[in-house]
Amino acid sequence: MIDQEIEIFLDALWVEDGLSENTIKAYRNDLSQFSNWLEKQNNTLLSCTSVDVTSYLAERLQNGSTARSTARFLSSVKRFYVYGLREGKVSTDPTSIIDGPKLGHSLPMSLSEAEVESLLAAPDISTALGFRDRAMLELLYASGLRVTELVGLTLDQVNFRQGLVRVTGKGSKDRLVPVGEEAIQWLADFIEQWRVEILGQQQTDAVFPTRRGGCMSRQAFWYIIKRYAVLANIKHAISPHTLRHAFATHLLNHGADLRVIQLLLGHSDLSTTQIYTHIARERLKDIHEKFHPRG
Repeated sequence: MIDQEIEIFLDALWVEDGLSENTIKAYRNDLSQFSNWLEKQNNTLLSCTSVDVTSYLAERLQNGSTARSTARFLSSVKRFYVYGLREGKVSTDPTSIIDGPKLGHSLPMSLSEAEVESLLAAPDISTALGFRDRAMLELLYASGLRVTELVGLTLDQVNFRQGLVRVTGKGSKDRLVPVGEEAIQWLADFIEQWRVEILGQQQTDAVFPTRRGGCMSRQAFWYIIKRYAVLANIKHAISPHTLRHAFATHLLNHGADLRVIQLLLGHSDLSTTQIYTHIARERLKDIHEKFHPRG
């Protein structure tokens, strides 16, 4: 019965907010784990009190849960009870008097422009797969696409004449992203010269196919970028998302407007993009300390 209530809530959440599959899964895990804990206390999600919520939080913390994990859990259950009140499924919200932990700004890992150049130069472009990887890295840095948008890109989403790619991001929202001439040229050269060699007799509309003829997985590209980071002698850990951060940070450092960056990244809320102002501020502090006589 309670599992059914969770699924009804998640269906409503998907319809109203268009949340991604991964976000819906996180909500489901948080609510199901709490529901299972309540069941052991002879209680349910629809009848629990604030004491139950705080007791569960205390047990999570004793078991090593982080502040960020706790904040995500509270966000999930608060949303569930807001929905429950609206639909008349509960009469009170047991989370209304519970505040989440304070989280500091988590600055996403970025790369310097020199590190990006080293990373882009790492693939062996004398091979079909190496040229494909170089084109993928060039496009990722030139556009700030999410890795799912990159690996799922199809031929009809690329407009070479106008230098644009059309992608569907979170919440099924379409956006047009301009791509610089250099990245467009790498992409065009790959499609014209090397893509057929990778595919052989196979057919697919994927821009970046694998030897098997399908789209590359996110995990596969994660391993690829890790390997090139080693070849480029980049000492800190990076992921495909790191190039997205570098794209935004470098634009901001060179004077781009924050709202333009918001549109390019596909952020629905400007506050999500504002994290990059903190990165730029850290960069300004570094420059000041290095070059100012009283730094």
